[in-house]
Amino acid sequence: MQPLSSAPPNEFADVDYILTDLDDTITLDGRLPAASYAALEALEAAGKHVIIVTGRPAGWCDLLARFFPVSAVVGENGAFYFRYDRQTRIMHRAFQRTDAEREQDRARLDTIYAGILASYPNLRLSADQPYRVSDLAVDFCEDVERLDDGTIADIVRIFEAAGATAKVSSIHVNAWIGDFSKLEMSLRLLQDVYSVTPADSLDLVVYVGDSPNDEPMFGHFRHTVGVANLSPFLAHLRKRPAWITARPGGLGFAEVASRLLNI
Repeated sequence: MQPLSSAPPNEFADVDYILTDLDDTITLDGRLPAASYAALEALEAAGKHVIIVTGRPAGWCDLLARFFPVSAVVGENGAFYFRYDRQTRIMHRAFQRTDAEREQDRARLDTIYAGILASYPNLRLSADQPYRVSDLAVDFCEDVERLDDGTIADIVRIFEAAGATAKVSSIHVNAWIGDFSKLEMSLRLLQDVYSVTPADSLDLVVYVGDSPNDEPMFGHFRHTVGVANLSPFLAHLRKRPAWITARPGGLGFAEVASRLLNI
């Protein structure tokens, strides 16, 4: 892993698709800095396709797809993608699980979470939980005092022992039923909408992230960048990004955009 500033001038010459995490990658300290939004607009104006890949809920993703200068949004860690066609004013939605399956999944997750609360009664679900369609998000530092690493690891262990998938983001433990992932749904979106195969994506895509749940993306794509605040998590990553920015969060994302646009 090398500083992004040391990347060769033509390193990203073939990149047309920027896949990026949201929290602490486009945002900074819980807010959207002007530099991030300006970077999104500049990339769109240059004909690049920005796809947000996030653990955030369906309700947020609908808004992001409609109002942000992005081509699509993969949400709830790969449960779906939303793509808004501004000419026809139609939102295209693709889900990994059927409506019936998601209803059953939610009941199962609620049961598992009730068991976790028996051991950790002070836990809180994320404030955005009401807007989710597929997963549960346990808040460990967004709106609560940060949980210790042992508690976070135990929450993951209990979900996994009960047959759920659980991943740690920079702010939440996200749990869902099924083996879908950010990577799987991102590759499906690229193929469905842009006819970009997994092999093609190695040259055409750059992924930008900040936390351990981005590791599958770092492992698949050739062009990968971590924003500076990924550094505390590096010891936990087997697959690291190729490059790292000098600045954190959205300011680091703006660095990536500048490199892609050669400005």
